[in-house]
Amino acid sequence: MPLSADTIADAARRLHEAERTKVRIPQLSRAFPDMTMADGYAIQSAWLDIKRAEGRRTIGYKIGLTSRAMQINSQIDEPDYGSLLDDMLFPESSDIPTGRFINPLVEVELAFMLGRPLKGPGVTLYDVLAATDYVTPALELIDLRVQPVDPETGKPMKALDTISDNAACAGVVLGGRPVRPDAVDLRWIGCLLHRNGVIEETGLAAGVLNHPANGIAWLANKLAPYDISLEPGQILLCGSFTRPVFARPGDVFHADYGALGGIGVSFSKGDALPK
Repeated sequence: MPLSADTIADAARRLHEAERTKVRIPQLSRAFPDMTMADGYAIQSAWLDIKRAEGRRTIGYKIGLTSRAMQINSQIDEPDYGSLLDDMLFPESSDIPTGRFINPLVEVELAFMLGRPLKGPGVTLYDVLAATDYVTPALELIDLRVQPVDPETGKPMKALDTISDNAACAGVVLGGRPVRPDAVDLRWIGCLLHRNGVIEETGLAAGVLNHPANGIAWLANKLAPYDISLEPGQILLCGSFTRPVFARPGDVFHADYGALGGIGVSFSKGDALPK
């Protein structure tokens, strides 16, 4: 049986409060062992409604759990998605306040920017490439508002918790050199992620569902039943091709995308909103 409207609304309010107070809530999947992916997305949607009522607006979407290893670890057989909001966008080379987050992490991504709308069902990789104006390097900041490990049982959170938590969305940074989707083989775009001058992670974009455009196709088809299309001007993060790296106050990150340039950001102890 689906979760009740009151339960969904209460879970959304608790997530919103967790983000505000920087105190994580217990795993929703443990409190509601029969909850489904539909319940998780309903909670996510209710939380986004709270944010929009406060003046936030959607500027795009992110896709998560795109690697096979992450899907197995999260007990799920498909990616998940969340919404990017206007207060999540940070300028490249900015000093990001860690006080905005509970325990932020950095992931390496590619962002797709469309030249025309894209709407499922039936969207393919080739449809995505034809609709894309350009692809650009991006960093995603993720943060968990749900306890990653249950303190009583020691069990890790499930994908249902992450889905409810807006797919752990917390921030995005764009940078580097934008390229047309037919200018390079997107599968072979690589990145070296440095933290304080040390390479912490490396990866290839092919790690995202064999081709990063497959992530965008999946999202367009996933949103089709809700009559939602992907639009020009939106930031569409295809999914990370490295493991996340914790960002601590004082850390300086540089993501080197080779011929596509790089992205640099640092992290401070502040808690101010981006200008």
